[in-house]
Amino acid sequence: MGVETFQQSEAAQEFRAPTGDDHKYSRGVLGLATGSTDYPGAALLGVDGALSTGIGMVRYVGPEEATRPLLVRRPEAVVGAGPVSAWVVGSGMSDTDSESMNRARRALDEGKPTVVDAGALSLLPHAGFIVATPHAGEMAKVFGVSREEVEGAPAEYALLAASRWNATVLLKGSTTYIANQFADEFSVSLAPPWLAIAGAGDVLGGVLGSMIATRVADIAADERVLARIAASAVVIHSLAAQAASAGGPFLLDELVTQIPAVIRDLLAR
Repeated sequence: MGVETFQQSEAAQEFRAPTGDDHKYSRGVLGLATGSTDYPGAALLGVDGALSTGIGMVRYVGPEEATRPLLVRRPEAVVGAGPVSAWVVGSGMSDTDSESMNRARRALDEGKPTVVDAGALSLLPHAGFIVATPHAGEMAKVFGVSREEVEGAPAEYALLAASRWNATVLLKGSTTYIANQFADEFSVSLAPPWLAIAGAGDVLGGVLGSMIATRVADIAADERVLARIAASAVVIHSLAAQAASAGGPFLLDELVTQIPAVIRDLLAR
């Protein structure tokens, strides 16, 4: 079947916009078990990405080092355990941090659709609707090969990981490859080179988690839609980076600020 280039028009079709009948719970509640004592900023970036994508509620579970600045930065975020529609876990975590990993494991064990990033990749495979979001270095660690080998065959490694983890895999890079255990394969090549900065993947995790939380019924009906949702999140993230960059460097705050306009324009196409 081969790798399909995912189009902007397809991304618009995968985005669920709210209707007049929606309320904050029906729009989805995204839980984030992210960040750590060493990397609290990852939590803030993920929450920023989620809120900017249009989610009914964000619920954050993490260390005090992230919780305090999060409530100052985003007072609309809810802190502490409670019902969620979907999870993002692992961003800003190390698999040697037992406290953070326990939070990620508890979230995974709920069986909700979950974005698994960074340190939490070591918890895979795990039952449930999973989207794993490694970069090439993390993928190389999984297969015991060099980063250069993964970068030389990213589509193949995304598909191999999808089969190993029985999950959807989003392999981040200048071209991002998405594959699932059903051998659906997509690529997105819209990211500007300036997007290769620390924290960009944390924002993407929030965007993706937000979109998943609004589509849980569709995912339960057909797990294959996860790959299309993942590709759509990459399109939105990449277009926001293009707008923030305008040909030069940018801060991730500037990318986050562009996300609502990118979604508006996609839906208007």
